[in-house]
Amino acid sequence: MAPNETDDTTTAGEVEEPRAGRRRAARYIVPVTVMGVAAATIGLVPALADSGDPDLPDITPAQLIEKIAQSDVERLSGTVKITTDLGLPDLGGLESGLLSGAAGGEDGEGGSSADPSGRLTELASGTHTLRVAADGPDRQKLSLLENAAEYSLIHNGKDVWGYDSASNEVYHATVDEADTKERSAQRPPATPKDFAEEALKAVDDTTSVKVDGTAQVAGRDAYRLVVEPKQSGSTVGAISIAVDHETGMPLKFTLTPAGGGSAVVDVGFTKVSFDRPDASTFRFTPPKGAKVTEDTEQDRAHGGFGGKPERGPKSEEDLAKGLDGLRMLGEGWNTVATFDTGTGAGLPTEEAGGDLGGFLGSLGDQVKGDFGKGTVFSTRLVNALITEDGTVYVGTVTKDALVKAAEAGK
Repeated sequence: MAPNETDDTTTAGEVEEPRAGRRRAARYIVPVTVMGVAAATIGLVPALADSGDPDLPDITPAQLIEKIAQSDVERLSGTVKITTDLGLPDLGGLESGLLSGAAGGEDGEGGSSADPSGRLTELASGTHTLRVAADGPDRQKLSLLENAAEYSLIHNGKDVWGYDSASNEVYHATVDEADTKERSAQRPPATPKDFAEEALKAVDDTTSVKVDGTAQVAGRDAYRLVVEPKQSGSTVGAISIAVDHETGMPLKFTLTPAGGGSAVVDVGFTKVSFDRPDASTFRFTPPKGAKVTEDTEQDRAHGGFGGKPERGPKSEEDLAKGLDGLRMLGEGWNTVATFDTGTGAGLPTEEAGGDLGGFLGSLGDQVKGDFGKGTVFSTRLVNALITEDGTVYVGTVTKDALVKAAEAGK
């Protein structure tokens, strides 16, 4: 019998809560991670089910969250489809070019089109197909399938290889195996499990969590976990996670906006196997004639695999050290992060910035409040306000909620 769709509802008060600082920091990290990947600005989908809903034993939301937490899948292979629709303006390729350059990709410093720090930003928009494989913490492979080409990122022991078949370029780095877990944590989210873990960090008593029936994803029986904000003012409508009945691993993740329409993020397996991949999957030899770039800068982190990563922020205090005076305003899903750009001035106005000011202003909405004047830049999920004095307010909240938060924060 399918789980009860109305009684099995819980909040974080019924499951073990993470520390308050971690929850609040996670609320900031999740939208900023998505927004940063997307050019520094990121009713549930019926297609979640492949076929008829399977009959599975009843399970409570708390039990299902615990099942996800205890999932220990380390070996798998499969195909993942990921679609991201932030509703960013079409700038004729400017967005992808800026992303690649900022990340040190094909046109950035280093010059290798095989450098993963630039290539994985392509997942920030559009629809992509990935092949993934893993055999424990020391062997992973991710391949981004493109038109008549393929980009692969392979971690095998101490070696990290990136290969761009279109340009026949190879990136190579050696890594310290002791840092494997931390490197993996810094890799951009690419699988349903990556997105689900970040989303569940943000669950607290302002959140409704329920088990909403069952589904079949990639030929496997799964429960549907639905996470929704209780508060008004959030741009998040609902998050749906399909959880594998046997392993507890998330198989599909869908985030739909409060404003309706298609999903902002929809990522799921279309094929998956939990058998150990063949060892040859993780072997790589540069093809004949390939240009090989060796990365010897051990203090750099590349796509979560290459180089020795810098320590990531672990708390609001650490985040505040990384940004000038980071503060959190509000609570729950309406939390807004604010920080100073350190420039003492916001975006140039049309009068002061000429064509540049007019162009930037055309991408946002001009607003006024107790904070003075500012510009709000919007996506379907994240809104950011930059005031005249260079203060930034950002969150997964509506424009009106963002302006109110800025006024209250002054």
